[in-house]
Amino acid sequence: MSIDEVAKKAGVSTATVSRVLNAHAGVRPTTRERVLVAIRECDYQPNLLARQLRTARSRMLLVLVSNITNPFCSLVVRGIEEEAEKQGYHILLCNSESKLTRESAYLGLLSGKVVDGVITMDAISCLPGLTTMIGDFPWVQCGEGDPGIDASSVTIDNAEAARAGVTFLAKKGRSRIALINSDMRYLYAEQREHGYRQALAEWGLDYCQIEYVDNLDYREGAKAMRNLLALPQPPDAVFAVSDVIAGGALSVAHQLGLAVPQDLALLGFDGVPFGNVTSPPLSTIQQPMHLLGVRSVQLLIAKIKDHRQPVVNEVLGWQLIERGSA
Repeated sequence: MSIDEVAKKAGVSTATVSRVLNAHAGVRPTTRERVLVAIRECDYQPNLLARQLRTARSRMLLVLVSNITNPFCSLVVRGIEEEAEKQGYHILLCNSESKLTRESAYLGLLSGKVVDGVITMDAISCLPGLTTMIGDFPWVQCGEGDPGIDASSVTIDNAEAARAGVTFLAKKGRSRIALINSDMRYLYAEQREHGYRQALAEWGLDYCQIEYVDNLDYREGAKAMRNLLALPQPPDAVFAVSDVIAGGALSVAHQLGLAVPQDLALLGFDGVPFGNVTSPPLSTIQQPMHLLGVRSVQLLIAKIKDHRQPVVNEVLGWQLIERGSA
């Protein structure tokens, strides 16, 4: 609803509505109450920046991050922030934990034009709800994208990367390859499990053990590894869908006296820096984290400048990094 419609409903001028909104003196109490009732009935949301800048953009981007403590997310955000700065924008970061209630408060900034667009790094289960809340505003999905949604995305081919990772382990002679997977609310978890199962089938491997973790946490990786190693037939290789999880798994292998990779090969995912300093260094599938952030900003700003820009589902490359753990 516009301020003109509020004024018409209250039977006052738009200037009077503006004075009420800005808590100016000089408005009779009965008039002020009438205007406030009209505002509530119209569900009027004042355009915060338009009070000062009628046509200018805010040059602010909202970034919804599922878990900022995850090094992967932090490195993507660094790419987002650096590219935004280059183009004269700033970012507003929301650590959403993929909770729609938390995100909805931030997404209200779109309607108030406090932010010009949004980049999401969210669970696939949240995306339908986000689609409704974001509406026609410029939006880019980063890292976690549903091509069926009318919003651009920048991702990698998670299924193919996982398939290649398990194939790499199988070529090393590993026949009991287990998977430590994330919360299946995330599309990447579905896709990486699909690639894992596909590789097992291609290599004729019957051994299939999957441990699911609640979040990408070092302790969760350790717990999952303990469960796998307690099996009557433990794995001789473990593929973890996150380097953080793999780090926890590696610590348990050391605690139990297993030699890595001789007794147990370990492969992570993401390519975050700490994998270089583990003992042994962590083999991993490296995502282009900085580039994911950069391209997300570039697509979003292009959409902000011209809403007629087509939806782009961009798939970036990845790299399997062989170090000491596999």
